[in-house]
Amino acid sequence: MFDEDDLEAIREAKADWESETVAPTMERFGERQETFTTDTGGNEVKRLYTPADVSDLDYQADLGFPAQEPYTRGVYSTMYRGQLWTMRQYAGFGTPAETNERYQYLLEQGQTGLSMAFDLPTQMGYDSDDPMAAGEVGKQGVAIDTLADMETVFDGIPLDDVSTSMTINAPASILLAMYIAVGDQQGVPREELRGTIQNDILKEYVARNTYIYPPEPSMRIITDIFEFCAEETPKFNTISISGYHIREAGSTAAQEVAFTLGNGIEYVQAALEAGLDVDEFAPQLSFFFNAHNNILEEVAKFRAARRLWASIMDERFDANDPKSKQLKFHTQTAGSTLTAQQIQNNVVRVGYQALAAVLGGTQSLHTNSYDEALSLPSEGSVRTALRTQQILAHESGAADTIDPLAGSYYVESLTDDIEAEARSLLEEIDDRGGMLPSIENQWVQRQIQDVAYERQQEIESGERIIVGVNEFEVDEEDKAVDLQEVDEDDEQRKVDQLAARRADRDEEAVDTTLEALRDAARGEENLMPYIVDAVKAYASVGEIAGVLRDEFGEYTPGASV
Repeated sequence: MFDEDDLEAIREAKADWESETVAPTMERFGERQETFTTDTGGNEVKRLYTPADVSDLDYQADLGFPAQEPYTRGVYSTMYRGQLWTMRQYAGFGTPAETNERYQYLLEQGQTGLSMAFDLPTQMGYDSDDPMAAGEVGKQGVAIDTLADMETVFDGIPLDDVSTSMTINAPASILLAMYIAVGDQQGVPREELRGTIQNDILKEYVARNTYIYPPEPSMRIITDIFEFCAEETPKFNTISISGYHIREAGSTAAQEVAFTLGNGIEYVQAALEAGLDVDEFAPQLSFFFNAHNNILEEVAKFRAARRLWASIMDERFDANDPKSKQLKFHTQTAGSTLTAQQIQNNVVRVGYQALAAVLGGTQSLHTNSYDEALSLPSEGSVRTALRTQQILAHESGAADTIDPLAGSYYVESLTDDIEAEARSLLEEIDDRGGMLPSIENQWVQRQIQDVAYERQQEIESGERIIVGVNEFEVDEEDKAVDLQEVDEDDEQRKVDQLAARRADRDEEAVDTTLEALRDAARGEENLMPYIVDAVKAYASVGEIAGVLRDEFGEYTPGASV
């Protein structure tokens, strides 16, 4: 690196450049705006970055090499030169049969992993025939009631050939149990099952609101999953600690990092308090981040998150296994940036966001479909979204070298800034007693709401340009768009299927397994074996969640203002 004499010479040369070259240009033409800032953090972006802006950078300590601490440059030694990221398109709608058809289509088109979307009733632990489910069955994802539905979803899809991510939280234990049961039916050894459950309930209290139980029993279920999977399904990621929805709710990039890792700290601490060894469960932790439009800020965010998590696991939790310190993450492009106006523009947005994820070293990626601001994605738009990843992988060159933006004075400076801001937020969270109290007293929610409000004001005033929305608008004629829809007939068919399954099952076995689960919930045993037994008896999601509702109660949030 540069010594102090070199840096001083650079500072002096930059000052000369500013006065001799920039000043006359500024006097004559000015710049597009008075100040430039990062997309979400509001930090000023300098006109030019030099070695003086990263003068404290220690290559070995701050960057290092891929697969070595502090993992700034990536968690695998060859990254995409060895194996491309998993192309995992988020899909699921209507009935299990329709979802199976979409999965088969995506696999035929070259997708390399599955990502399962569940409808709102399933996410909330209700069956399709529950009055609370009326009008929502199959709308936001596939409706899953019993093991029979999961059997249909994965019909013809060998679970030892694919990895499957499931975006499910409060009832994650139930859906994981169903996936394990399908694997058992297929004869796939449990230790060979690969995938991820989101299982991140703290984020639900913060941003998404598909919670069921209060925090304490929810954390018990999560740590039970950690313990069970460490023994039974060691290749399955037991949690995807999610910043995605925090960012979608309006947070800055640094807040996304801080609150996500803050949740991670809370989960690790809960597992340790439950008697688990950090190096037994931590390698199965994974993360889930958002990719927004500011490419360089997003790349810096991913790099900062990796470095910060390695430090946390080393310094706070004394982890020894290198895999315990590696932040492995899935990325989804930003749904909140998709616009209903000029929907083709969304193809461009998604492409840039996907590029940021790849340059930032993601392990798997979902690219949104351009029509998702209007409806569930159509088959054609899903194909375009997948092709975006395939072009990025095979035509752009972005996957040919590791961490290609390393050494950029701006990117390194921005990486440092985001890490420092995230550390500061984590220190404040510690001062407030940890992430759980900070969520329960609504402090975290207020931080996000303040930023979201400010950004919306910028859009409405025109200060922040959204192409096709508040600038570069066109009069769009009403055109027929191929929208994916789920109608009332689909819902009734699902309700009828559930009734037929209930009529065909062994009710005594259902009652026996549910009562065994109830007894376990009242005690301290791990709940997962009992849930697996219940799903194999074809007890429904609503019935299993209902037992736990009875024993654990339901969460009611406090006011956020």
